[in-house]
Amino acid sequence: MAHKPGILFVCVKNGGKSQMAGALMRHLAGDAVTVHTAGTRPGDKLNAQSVQSLAELGIEIGDEHPKPVTEDMLADVDMVITLGTEAVVEPVPGAKMRTWETDEPSTRGIEGMERMRLVRDDIRDRVEDLLTEILPRS
Repeated sequence: MAHKPGILFVCVKNGGKSQMAGALMRHLAGDAVTVHTAGTRPGDKLNAQSVQSLAELGIEIGDEHPKPVTEDMLADVDMVITLGTEAVVEPVPGAKMRTWETDEPSTRGIEGMERMRLVRDDIRDRVEDLLTEILPRS
């Protein structure tokens, strides 16, 4: 049986970008990838616009909620991806570490749902590229 890749997506609050990356990966990869999301300083709730932007694509976030990075998560993954440069995760032995510096439309004056759609689409493109890298072609 082939190894099932494990990915941990991390941002600071685990309410927006890392949750979007996790939901997009689950949607696109199904059961082929183990997906975790976490925050270095988890917030209290999910970002409503992040959830709404996923719903526009027919992707539900389920019972996800902000949570901290745990040793169990780190032991279960082959790759840790931080979204943005503010979240810092110590290197994990045996795991690849990456940082995705995602598009931030607010620096161009784009706010609200228009901003969130652009962030979502940037993350979706990165998740799609990652999938072609980690999953064997059939």
